[in-house]
Amino acid sequence: MSLVLTPNLDAPDDFYEALIDAHQGLSTEQSHAFNARLVLVLANHIGSMVALREALAAARQA
Repeated sequence: MSLVLTPNLDAPDDFYEALIDAHQGLSTEQSHAFNARLVLVLANHIGSMVALREALAAARQA
């Protein structure tokens, strides 16, 4: 499995808006905890350790 690094969201602006909305009313600590939970939920959805390692490496390079 190769990680998709090219734009792949149908509506990236809508996702960004939903992400910002999800953080509304959260303290900085709650926001960090939310992000950590979101990462774990998405990692579980992906399920492939190979893809997750590629994602970690790609995020570290950015």
